[in-house]
Amino acid sequence: MKTKLVIYLFCVSFFSFSQTDHISMIDYVQVLNGNKTEALYYYQNNWEQLRKKAKKKNFIESYRLLETKPTKDMPYTFILITTFKNKKQYEFRESNFQKLIDNRSELKLMNEKTPADFRKVIYHNDAVTHWN
Repeated sequence: MKTKLVIYLFCVSFFSFSQTDHISMIDYVQVLNGNKTEALYYYQNNWEQLRKKAKKKNFIESYRLLETKPTKDMPYTFILITTFKNKKQYEFRESNFQKLIDNRSELKLMNEKTPADFRKVIYHNDAVTHWN
């Protein structure tokens, strides 16, 4: 009985903490010159729309647009997460997104400000491993 319990606990802990096939890319975005409204509009109407299409075509598993309060040590406002189901999806990310970009209309901007005027990606994590 004791041996069965040890085997059971090993299996539960192994599968609970084992690595999955999922891979994510994460961008940390700083809002420039108080242009948070422009940045949010840009991400909701461009970044997010592109990911909705990518998800529909099975190019990605999921995506998240998160907002946080920037601090002196962590001056980003938005966290953008794109998750791929497996290594194959991840490896084809550039060509798959290029297909979508080639078929889309112009960038949707709130006003005459360009993305460089209102946002800056200050940190990018590529190929983030999932453990659960």
